Amino acid sequence: MWDDAFPSFLIGLREGLEAGLIVSILVATLVRADARSRLPQVWTGVLAAIALAMSFGAVLTFTAASLSATAQEAFAGTLSVIAVAFVTAMVFWMRRSARGLAGEIKEKVTGALGMGAGVLIVTSFLAVGREGLETALFLWTTAQAAGESGGPLTGAAIGLGLAAGLCWSLYRRVLKINLAKFFAATGAVLIVIAAGVLGYGLRDLQEGGVLPGKTAYAIDLSGSIDAGSWYSTLVQGVFNLTPAMTWLQIVGYGGYLAVVLPLFVHGVRATAPKPARRERAPAQDAPPSARRRPGWVVPVAVVTVPAVIAGLAVAFGRPEPAAAQTVAVSETDCGKGFSAPKPGRQTFQMHNAGDKTSEVYLVDPATNAVYGEIEGLAPGTTRALVATVGGGTYAWRCVSTSGTAVTSKAVRVIGAGAAKALVPVSARDLAGPLKQYKEYVNEGLATLVATTRTLAADIKGGHLAKARADWLTAHRAYASLGAAYGTFEDFDQKIDGRADGLPDGVHDKAFTGFHRIEYGLWHGGTARTLKAPAQQLAVDAAGLQKAFPHQDFDPGDLPLRAHEILENTLQFELTGDTDEGSGSTLATADANLAGTRELLTVLKPLLTTRSPRLLPIVDTDIARLQKLLDAAHHGGAWTPVERLDETTHARLDGATGQLLEDLSPVPDLLEIRKSA
Repeated sequence: MWDDAFPSFLIGLREGLEAGLIVSILVATLVRADARSRLPQVWTGVLAAIALAMSFGAVLTFTAASLSATAQEAFAGTLSVIAVAFVTAMVFWMRRSARGLAGEIKEKVTGALGMGAGVLIVTSFLAVGREGLETALFLWTTAQAAGESGGPLTGAAIGLGLAAGLCWSLYRRVLKINLAKFFAATGAVLIVIAAGVLGYGLRDLQEGGVLPGKTAYAIDLSGSIDAGSWYSTLVQGVFNLTPAMTWLQIVGYGGYLAVVLPLFVHGVRATAPKPARRERAPAQDAPPSARRRPGWVVPVAVVTVPAVIAGLAVAFGRPEPAAAQTVAVSETDCGKGFSAPKPGRQTFQMHNAGDKTSEVYLVDPATNAVYGEIEGLAPGTTRALVATVGGGTYAWRCVSTSGTAVTSKAVRVIGAGAAKALVPVSARDLAGPLKQYKEYVNEGLATLVATTRTLAADIKGGHLAKARADWLTAHRAYASLGAAYGTFEDFDQKIDGRADGLPDGVHDKAFTGFHRIEYGLWHGGTARTLKAPAQQLAVDAAGLQKAFPHQDFDPGDLPLRAHEILENTLQFELTGDTDEGSGSTLATADANLAGTRELLTVLKPLLTTRSPRLLPIVDTDIARLQKLLDAAHHGGAWTPVERLDETTHARLDGATGQLLEDLSPVPDLLEIRKSA
């Protein structure tokens, strides 16, 4: 969180100090002019400026929430570019004005004193309001870049709080700061941060379809840089530099720095001190008759009015959602009552008027891309389907239990960006990856047969020390075949079954395979007692090799296994639950990771076209987990899970959990749908 907090902390500190200094100068000018009775007017303008800034932030937030996903990217990108322009103008303005700021404001206040309460309110409102709007815009863009992190708000709160403390200290003359140097130093840092925001904004504009080149990467280090490490997180949070960046991002980032930073530094060196004016304005207090209303009325009004206006803008500025369409489906008539919906998030009440259960899809009939779906809509039932509608062609496709697909008449939606859709996957699409993975499994089974025979020979010859090393080699060969577990049927229990649930536990006759031999090898078992289990393991491995080509491997299982292999790793290997004495569960986890990597390799063509950004993220997760596992591997030995220190164990669990989370979209992306 703290890496995301720094940019907002700096903008909060700097903008808060600017606004605080302006307020301090306003107050000091009135006090020295013996016009304390006019202070409520200053605070009225200040409160109005704060209310305007908060309302502006609320409008930005709710406006973005009402847009489609693609439009949100474009909206956020546009505001990021605008924020960079504001921040750039702000640092240059403050560089020029830091020394003469007090004199300029005093001159304005002196003039306002003689022109009535309204002018003084407007003067303070305008002086503080500009800082407030800049702060709201920049904080909103940094919050968008941070996603769900609370860092930006935390950083801004700390920065504003510190700025308030500094301003109070300066006003009371408790503290002295060279403001020109302070604003010069923070201005340079803000320019670097703004370059990152510009790069992030350009990427959003590419994702939103406003700018081209979203797949033209200038650098892609996601496979070699650990995105979860402290240094990578810090760089991404502070500078918005990511392991993968497009050419447009690189050019925008570098070009902005190359032009703006030298101009700023040169201007700082060239700026000469300017004497401040010292004239004291005569006190021109307003006559008592002019203040008949209570003092709280105007401050409350100026705070409330902007908030009410913002609320009205949010409430009435967003398009009213259309009433949910009721669409009837059946095995013979799909989409009855369907008309062209309005763009945006829409709800359709899908009613099955037929007598068979149906799968219902909202599709692009030209590409079969799926925008929304309902599985298992029973006869006579109604369920809601929520989908984001953009510009394009839409139709309903109904597939009943009879297997017949019926498609409705297509409608055209105009005037909005394209909505995101899932490109459906068919069994034919998965046939190629399945064939490749079967070849990988067949090679692995050949290795398994050879290594289990070597293990059996070791034990038969009484070479138990060698058997322990060969046991690990053979077990790793089996553990790397993870995606095929579901097809191994009874062989999996025979080869890699656990003692859990057996009446006699590790001494039960039904306890066979790798873990039975492991228990004996590391608990004083003799060659005589282990000979039969080892020979049986070799027989079962050979039986599996012979049976596998004839076993049914459902293509739809491939995407599921991408997630399930490591779920088992987290549940059994990283807890040490499957350890029967060898202390090698991390070696098994390493083999599971190898199997997952192989599976993702064969699925890569399908995943890349459906979610281009997924695999780089997953590759980074895998590299991070692999690095942690490698640290537990020492020659031919592995650190037992129970000997890991608490921090290392937590990192392993966290890295595996993050990888599982990032793999979770794979089954949905590659689910075989009947809509195709």
